[in-house]
Amino acid sequence: MRRADRLFQIIQVLRRTRKPLTADAIAAELETSKRTIYRDITTLIEQRVPIRGEAGVGYILEKGFDLPPLMLTPDEIEACVLGAQWVVGHADPALARAAQDLMAKVAETVPERLRPFVLEPASRARSAWNREPDRIDMVRTRAQIHEGKKITLNYRDEHGRGSQRTIWPIAVGYHEAVRILAAWCELRKDFRSFRTDRVVDAVYHDEKYPERRDILRAKWRRSLVWEAPKDT
Repeated sequence: MRRADRLFQIIQVLRRTRKPLTADAIAAELETSKRTIYRDITTLIEQRVPIRGEAGVGYILEKGFDLPPLMLTPDEIEACVLGAQWVVGHADPALARAAQDLMAKVAETVPERLRPFVLEPASRARSAWNREPDRIDMVRTRAQIHEGKKITLNYRDEHGRGSQRTIWPIAVGYHEAVRILAAWCELRKDFRSFRTDRVVDAVYHDEKYPERRDILRAKWRRSLVWEAPKDT
């Protein structure tokens, strides 16, 4: 790997994490020596890249730092197209259209020699199979998640029993055939997951839920609420 490429890769590695990374960890990923990483980080700092840390403790890239647009590598293009293909086949229509637009933009952006990686990729995601239709406005639901606002669902469980739930929506999980809405349920006072194809109707409130969204999401991650929809 050329030194210029390695310097860029060090920045990319640091951008992926919020926790300090040791020179050992960076060296292992880039398949080089720890001494080389120390020299490269010193060079980056001298070039005013805002890296903080020290040997033995680890390094972190300060927030707000960015690089000018750089050309995508063939693997990055392949990853982008593969992910977009999956979204086209499994997400709601708005996200599917966005994924198609993304692939078109990538095809227009990359040079001619890289265009086959978009138009004729070596990898392909499976198309949707027996996908259950969403019975909730997914665009508006995602907006409520971003804004931290409540939703009231009229919901039927797998046995057809109905209930009304006011929830604090956290995230949407896109499974092979169904979508799952993870949320804090005011009725059960716990995290619950709801299949979007079992929603009868939904009311979107302007009221924000009282918990800070980042704290609520951290609690939810620890609960592993994705594992199976809980309808009780």
